[in-house]
Amino acid sequence: MVQRTTVTALLARSCLATGASVLMTFAVAHAQPVRGLYVSGAGGASFNQTQTTNPSTKYFPKGRDQFNPGITGLGSVGWGLDNGFRVELEGNYRQNRYSGFHSPGVSSRTSGHQQRYGIMANALFDMDIGQNWIYPYFGAGIGYGWQDMNTRLHYNAGRGSYTQRVNNASGNFAYQGMIGAALPVPWVVGLSTTMEYRFYTILAPHNHHAYSVADNAGIGRSFYGRRNTRTDFNHSLMLGLRYEFDPAPPPPPSIEAPTAAPAPSPARSYLVFFDWDSAELSSRARAVVAVAARNSTSAQLTHILVNGYTDSSGEQTAKGRTYNQTLSLRRADVIKSELVRDGVSAGLISVQGLGASNPLVQTELGKREAQNRRVEIIFR
Repeated sequence: MVQRTTVTALLARSCLATGASVLMTFAVAHAQPVRGLYVSGAGGASFNQTQTTNPSTKYFPKGRDQFNPGITGLGSVGWGLDNGFRVELEGNYRQNRYSGFHSPGVSSRTSGHQQRYGIMANALFDMDIGQNWIYPYFGAGIGYGWQDMNTRLHYNAGRGSYTQRVNNASGNFAYQGMIGAALPVPWVVGLSTTMEYRFYTILAPHNHHAYSVADNAGIGRSFYGRRNTRTDFNHSLMLGLRYEFDPAPPPPPSIEAPTAAPAPSPARSYLVFFDWDSAELSSRARAVVAVAARNSTSAQLTHILVNGYTDSSGEQTAKGRTYNQTLSLRRADVIKSELVRDGVSAGLISVQGLGASNPLVQTELGKREAQNRRVEIIFR
């Protein structure tokens, strides 16, 4: 019994350590942002480990409960933080048939089932491993769960036979760890299928009220007491769906002018795109600026014009237009600083913030559009 408990405890600790090891393994992976509200649901197979029993009365036998594979299902609502992390609130349910009871010197028959249900708060991290068709994730959760026993145990011990019934629930603190992968559905924006493994446990002891009816040589007696169980460890394999209500758009490709023609040549331009309400440079944006800086040394030019723009979100109000004007100038200043860092003389560069004017893509007023959130680098 000690050996079985030790193995189970090691398995539980190894499952909880999985998330930490995955984090270290994918430390160089980029976060795949889920932003805003989402809902998800999943279902699959539930596998219970053997549970030890330690009743409070000598009239109930000690032993080990066994369960058949069963079913599990869960639903959750969450919020993506747009940086790889997300948090969610989950409700879950599991059911497994009671398949056997093992105790030295006891011959038994069993029936009934065990159910679990609970509420969990989870934190998860999604990863981008460079493949746009699959995004692994891992996480952990804490909450409260209930173990509901509705079982019947008929056994023979000594010269008597006994029938034991349990039909009540016991609750305690619960925790879980999960690892899975999301596969975006290409024809439905925001929808992903999920594949997942979960380790779930409710802390012991689980105190269930039970009664047993004894038949010893035709004399019947009833016994009442607690039937305590431990080692409630569950493993689940699930398939599910997740829907994001405000999915992040794919980053637009940077547009680069063709290589310079022999002088006299037309003005050449480079486009650098920005996330919404941001003046931060992505790695792709830095690469475009570096190309522009390198090409400026081999071109005949008098100066470099850097024009910053925003999309039309917020343009409905005077305050929003003022904000967009300031944001467009910040973007232009960031590009100028990056050009100087790449070796271009600051005296050659002039910057302008043009707000939401001159959009590449015509949109309704107040509409977000990734192609319009840009800075144009123009050689003259």
